[in-house]
Amino acid sequence: MYRVWNFLTNYSLLLIFGALIALVWANTNPDSYHHFVEFVIWDNAPIGHLHDGHRTLTLHYLINDVLMAFFFAIAAKEVWEAIILNEGSLRGKKAATPLIATAGGMLGPITVYLGLAMLFGSDTFDAVKNGWAIPTATDIAFSYLVGRLVFGAGHPAVRFLLLLAIADDAGGLIILAIFYPSGDLAPQWLLVSLAAAISVFVLANWLPRYLDRGDQLRRNSTWMRQKLSFWPYLLAAAVSWYAFQESGIHPALGLLPIVPTIPHADRAFGLFSAAEEHLTDLLNYIEHALKHPVEIVLFFFGLLNAGVEFSAISEPTWLVLAGLIIGKPVGVLLFGILGAHVLKFGLPEGMRTVDLFIIGCVAAIGFTVSLFVASVAFDPGPVQDAAKMGALLSFGAAGISLVAGKLLRVQKQEL
Repeated sequence: MYRVWNFLTNYSLLLIFGALIALVWANTNPDSYHHFVEFVIWDNAPIGHLHDGHRTLTLHYLINDVLMAFFFAIAAKEVWEAIILNEGSLRGKKAATPLIATAGGMLGPITVYLGLAMLFGSDTFDAVKNGWAIPTATDIAFSYLVGRLVFGAGHPAVRFLLLLAIADDAGGLIILAIFYPSGDLAPQWLLVSLAAAISVFVLANWLPRYLDRGDQLRRNSTWMRQKLSFWPYLLAAAVSWYAFQESGIHPALGLLPIVPTIPHADRAFGLFSAAEEHLTDLLNYIEHALKHPVEIVLFFFGLLNAGVEFSAISEPTWLVLAGLIIGKPVGVLLFGILGAHVLKFGLPEGMRTVDLFIIGCVAAIGFTVSLFVASVAFDPGPVQDAAKMGALLSFGAAGISLVAGKLLRVQKQEL
């Protein structure tokens, strides 16, 4: 049973199961499905959707706005380590071409999405223009899995793809924070989040290390880790999350200011590396403790967000799908060529220029983050449902990637 659970969580299949159940449920009994999604847990709550001066905590809000914050925190941890560590993948010249390709992988989908929307006419454009960020997303877990199937685990294109997906997530977090506020903006609340981050860093991280100067046993840091563990950071995270809710910025991003304050190792192997499980720093401990709970959260995220009736398929579906399936590969290829050959940053040894196109095909799997952006870009209704269907259908990019790999004669390299 443990092996089955490990397989399901390692490959994020719980998210797919949740999405499939939602699709079947919404197309067989839509009324009961939508009643389930909007089930009221607590009326007049301190957290939740704001209606007429009071908040209502629904099941949908609990998953999308509260618990998905842990998913984005894990993504932010990978981005943070890639930036801050001396051997981080987002540092130095080696990251130049993947980062430039990432820019193409975001601008390409936006261009295709908005360009086609204009061709559909002004009424359609006005209805869908706020969804321009939906096809910019790349699902890290699924793209990594498909990338290994296409290239083999030892191919340099897989590391290139993972770096691109991490950088894409970083861009997506910035887009969500800036362009998709959850309500009227009250930016002064962000000072509360900043104060929580600074306080927990000073008291739980910097001060114990400062007091341990010259002490090889590191008594204060050891006491802090053994006695208090992650609790100070969880308290600061709760404060930061609440501040984001009150600020009008999407609260699912509320844990991001706390992630950099947590003690971390001086190296990283990546979320999908077995070696990283042996790192004993608090940041990696928290990440791996959250992995299985977050997979369960993703199951409910799929269940509560993927329930779209097939009759909802319309223009936004094709716009999102075209942005991902066409815009991603073309954008990654063109900008990758710009970085590798025009700007002379080069490609990793053993990787061909044509592999950039295949990487773009794999990165077109938007799925999780595309679904999330669709849920905040549009109000509930036909346009949101149609856009969500485009995000779900983007999983077809996996099949396109496998075919492209065969046609372009990828030589698989295993570890």
